[in-house]
Amino acid sequence: MLRTSRIRRVSGRVVLGVLSTLVVGITGYAWTQLHRLDTGLVTADVIPPSAQLPGVAGQPLQVPQNILLVGLDSRTEPNGEALPQNVLDSLHAGSDDDGGDTTDTMIVVHVPAGGTAATAVSIPRDSYVDVPGFGKHKINSAYSRARAQARGQLQASGLRGPQLEVAADAAGAKSSIATVEKLTGLTINHYAAVNLAGFAALSQAVGGVPVCLEAPVHDSYSGANFPAGEQTLTGAQALAFVRQRHGLPNGDLDRIARQQAFLSGMAKNVLGSGMFTDPGRLSSLVDALQGSVVLDHGWDLLAFARQLQGLTSGSIAFATIPVQSLSLATPGDGDAVQIDPAQVKEFVRHQLNSAASSASGDTTAGTPARGGVRPIAVTKPAAPPSSGTPEPPVASGAIGCVH
Repeated sequence: MLRTSRIRRVSGRVVLGVLSTLVVGITGYAWTQLHRLDTGLVTADVIPPSAQLPGVAGQPLQVPQNILLVGLDSRTEPNGEALPQNVLDSLHAGSDDDGGDTTDTMIVVHVPAGGTAATAVSIPRDSYVDVPGFGKHKINSAYSRARAQARGQLQASGLRGPQLEVAADAAGAKSSIATVEKLTGLTINHYAAVNLAGFAALSQAVGGVPVCLEAPVHDSYSGANFPAGEQTLTGAQALAFVRQRHGLPNGDLDRIARQQAFLSGMAKNVLGSGMFTDPGRLSSLVDALQGSVVLDHGWDLLAFARQLQGLTSGSIAFATIPVQSLSLATPGDGDAVQIDPAQVKEFVRHQLNSAASSASGDTTAGTPARGGVRPIAVTKPAAPPSSGTPEPPVASGAIGCVH
């Protein structure tokens, strides 16, 4: 059995945008920019009223909230317009036929009452789960299956153009939300999504992120082409870094570790660089977010950001659901990631309890972050020890350091 319940890692595409959004609240100018962001984002009506938990601006978070963050392997912009081919070429994303509308990154962020801590739980994209209405499939296809079904129906009714794509996207989002809720036992209160080009734009807006590689990388699939050692990645380079999985010893697990490394470096870079007191840089970040992120309709970012002013990078914990196997043979989806839904629910419950303890000021619930950043580790596939005690995580050889 492959055990990953103690691994700390996170996929970074969407968290990059959302964490940047949450911390835009330091100066009066920042609040002005956040208001501009709040009124200029593309939104989707994907959260039912019963799951919406509006806060009171200026007051601490009154109730726990669960946010689903997704990174879309999409070739369209948030407003439904197709991304230009030259943009896709620069990102090594191929044509519209080469990609799909799958959620290659899925993270549930739990913010307990009080808003001073958070836990981000990653769900491997190939996890084999029950997709409501479609049966057992990889979780990243919940979005694309519902989107394709709705798109066909909407197109038959006469809808065309960007409006068709936006409406189909909403159906995909609802399916992903329902699937994650069934898997985790949680109620999702908010939703945020970003596409390939959006991640590249966001990484550029924050001025790039420093990373360090132990060995040079050359991968034609993702476009990753980096020397060994320290370097700052931005734009298309940043996207290639977090997308690479070919040539890595543990494939997607190492890619998740890379994404965590990138996010860790980004958080330290952004929070310690004075970005939120620099009008030009802050304006560029807001512009990038407006062209990159889709949020659920009704999410009051102004109130939410005020509630989270006490949140720091050191109070955000990262985890991944436990995995049993990376090579589960399926009837029609190829090899998938095997998980135990009951084990996942118990794991999520434990993580949320830890987050609540941290928010209440109990710092004994978990290991303190090193320098505000959790250590990076991945677990190699291995049989469980005879004693039944999980093996400790083994650091990925692809990443030498995080700054």
